[in-house]
Amino acid sequence: MECKRLRLLEEEEKQKKKTTKAGLNSSVLLQKRQLGLPPTCFYRLVHELKVNCMQRRKIEIHSPDSSVAGTNNFKIIVVNSVCWASLTHPDSHVLLCLMGIAETPGCASLLPASLFSSTNPGDRPGMLCSFKISTAWSCAWCLNPQADNCFSTGLTRRVLVTNVVTGHRQTFGTSSDVLAQQFARQTPVLYNGCRSGEIFSIDVRQRNRKGQSWKAIRLFHGSAVTSIHLMEAEHYLMAADMAGKIKLWDLRTTKCVKQYHGHHNEYAILPLHVNEEEGLLTAVGQDCYTRIWSLHDTHLLRTIPSPHPSSKDAIPSVVFSSRLGGRRGVPGLLMAVKQDLYHFSYI
Repeated sequence: MECKRLRLLEEEEKQKKKTTKAGLNSSVLLQKRQLGLPPTCFYRLVHELKVNCMQRRKIEIHSPDSSVAGTNNFKIIVVNSVCWASLTHPDSHVLLCLMGIAETPGCASLLPASLFSSTNPGDRPGMLCSFKISTAWSCAWCLNPQADNCFSTGLTRRVLVTNVVTGHRQTFGTSSDVLAQQFARQTPVLYNGCRSGEIFSIDVRQRNRKGQSWKAIRLFHGSAVTSIHLMEAEHYLMAADMAGKIKLWDLRTTKCVKQYHGHHNEYAILPLHVNEEEGLLTAVGQDCYTRIWSLHDTHLLRTIPSPHPSSKDAIPSVVFSSRLGGRRGVPGLLMAVKQDLYHFSYI
């Protein structure tokens, strides 16, 4: 596996010397379109061209304040799950689910996002609060006004929905650990992915109920569900499991309509990254390879080897954005491995 990784990295270095992938340049694509190439094939070739021309560039991180250089001033904490929280304004806070250690119980902490900026510590306003909970596998923040200021935590065999202002809690018992969660925006409905392979939805407006009668939509994978992503129109749900399966479900028919092949996972809780604007699906496998698929036709566009040797503690973290650097930014992929940060341009 290490020899394969080094060989792929060497091929990437050779690719940097070429402006486009051999046999797949823009003039050929234009000719194919003019000759009547089906639109789906044309757009897939465009994606393939752009994705394969993405070049890795290491980012050097500098800080004007030497006191914040490195990681010596950060305490080591074990975080099971994290998500953005919009309490005072969009993405104003970060919701962290911290694992309980020894006699210290687990908790869900709401931290102002300004704490993570490099501004003067004296200029960091915001709310800081914490809620004691048992160890949480997942968390999600609700953006629907009918469940304002609420977040959920996926626990061992139950779901806990908490209002951060009133402290009111709702508990929903489940038959399995809840490893992945996401709220819908159009309705106050929470989607949950479980260790048993089940995916189910909860309307949080209903009162606590015993049994399974409160479950609305129910879908089933053959292995533990590690990540879910509700598509923008909220008619489809993407889910990945510990068997390496990535499926797109139609929530109206509860049928699987697409599968994305090539993902590698056997035991890890790994996220999915969906960018509908660019039509891309990105996921990092347990083998430390980053794979990019065409969202529309499920074609595997590229497999990116890790810059570091593969290991359990060196699985890359990635994020794809259509506007890196702000509203006027350009599309690109960021990859973090150990202490290093890399950028792949997508233009």
